[in-house]
Amino acid sequence: MITLEDVHFSYPKAEHDLIDGLSGEIRPGERVAVTGKNGCGKTTLVRLITGILRPSSGRILIDGDDIAPLDLFEIGKRVGCVFQDPSRQLFCATLDEEVRYGLVNMGLPEDEIRRRADRYIGFFRLQHRRDAFPGLLSQGEKQRAVLAAVLAMGPRYIVLDEPTSGLDMEAREDLGNALKELSAEGCGIMFVSHERSFIDRFADREWVMR
Repeated sequence: MITLEDVHFSYPKAEHDLIDGLSGEIRPGERVAVTGKNGCGKTTLVRLITGILRPSSGRILIDGDDIAPLDLFEIGKRVGCVFQDPSRQLFCATLDEEVRYGLVNMGLPEDEIRRRADRYIGFFRLQHRRDAFPGLLSQGEKQRAVLAAVLAMGPRYIVLDEPTSGLDMEAREDLGNALKELSAEGCGIMFVSHERSFIDRFADREWVMR
């Protein structure tokens, strides 16, 4: 479970905390939508949970462990992240290399790397794009490619920032169904969204930030 305990955060020179005493939980196997007006701190929350930013006060725990002493790599093994623009997370020559990259850095044996890459490339129906240059993928394919690369590393939780941005209706449906399947396998999911129809269909509950 991801637990936030009275989390505060403010950017340098800000007069007030952007996040002011936020507490809550994201449990394995559930899908939590985070909503609120622009500028209320939704993307900042994503960066706090993934360790890119650190709270001014309060604690964030992953399965009971405070993330404060953990580095980004350690946090990333537990919490995968897909940012609003997936293009910024794609940097290898082929989709296959993209999915394998994190697994190679984890020092896994080749047969395990291949097993995981095959599983998630297949899960997101990207077999026919395996040798494609990621920059030439459609927006929906880029989204799924990043998810495949993130999930192959075995995180128990994933967070997504505006995952439906730039997706057509069919791609949104594909994404939502994939999130439902992942949560059914026990993955805890948090996603930031303004898309009311997507939230209503694919979230178990909602955090409204003010």
